[in-house]
Amino acid sequence: MGDPSAKHPSLQEPSRQEFRKTLDHIGDGLEQVDRAMNEQLTSNSEVVGAVGRHVVNSGGKRVRPALLFFAAELCSYTGPRCVQVAAAVELLHTATLLHDDVVDTSDLRRGRPSANALWGNRRAVLVGDFLYARASAMIVEDGDPDILLIFTDTIRRMAEGELLQLERSFDPSVTEAYYFEVIGRKSAALLSASCEAGAVLGGVTRAERRRLAEFGREVGIAFQLRDDALDYEGGAKDIGKDPLDDLREGKITLPLLLALKRATVAEREEASAVLKGVANMAANGDDENFSIAPVVDLVERYHGVVDTVRRAEEHVAQAEEAIAPFPDGSAKRALLAAARFAVARDR
Repeated sequence: MGDPSAKHPSLQEPSRQEFRKTLDHIGDGLEQVDRAMNEQLTSNSEVVGAVGRHVVNSGGKRVRPALLFFAAELCSYTGPRCVQVAAAVELLHTATLLHDDVVDTSDLRRGRPSANALWGNRRAVLVGDFLYARASAMIVEDGDPDILLIFTDTIRRMAEGELLQLERSFDPSVTEAYYFEVIGRKSAALLSASCEAGAVLGGVTRAERRRLAEFGREVGIAFQLRDDALDYEGGAKDIGKDPLDDLREGKITLPLLLALKRATVAEREEASAVLKGVANMAANGDDENFSIAPVVDLVERYHGVVDTVRRAEEHVAQAEEAIAPFPDGSAKRALLAAARFAVARDR
């Protein structure tokens, strides 16, 4: 559906380039994170190594480790513990991807066949469990009780978010408040944890920890809002998964919520009928192509995508405000670039 930056003037290539330049600053650290993650794939089971390497080395942006590195640097810590904790956080993220693809029956992940499509659901889930265990062990080895508490609480929140979303699949009566509760737990929690863990490494005050946790949460929400917009406007090649997958899986995201709020009674009834049809198709395992065009047209007619991106930009502004009291410097500029990238990215 075209280039997102063409539709949204504020999403310019300089924002993407700015973030990529900041990653050069921590390039050695991120390489160490990748090595640490791959070291955790050692197992008596060959499947663990094969599935683990497939997903670990699939070209992820490493946003969470980057946020942790920059948050720690902002708080005057640049020591070796960053690698251990960042690798654990990214392994946790990788485990959630394996489980999410099974729950969502996704065939693509980052433009490649998903692990469950290649090895089956049972193996994908079990390797995800293995990665959870390895990530948890890395946090225990680090030995900081505050980081351990952040880590375990984040796992709980992410699981709750996934369950909350499943409970209201294909339900057009979902409210914005419910939607933001879901993405706050499912999507934003781990980015928030990454930033707060960096602050813990820096030994700063509780208030400063809260500011960095809030920064990560707001960036995480912006990141998810951008994802939800991309689901309606991108192609598989652009976003690394089939377009409109979220809609077919019953996820009522903000572009549709905004459109439903503005639609006529007749339009809402038509959208509800489409969602019911897709739900029945999914429940029956029917591969027949059920037209979701009326819902897509509704989102476009009522500017659901454009206004979702605008909301994402508002959360970026709140993220910037959260770390405003911290002193200026390269780490703060890097965090701000990461926040802008959350909305500027096109995949």
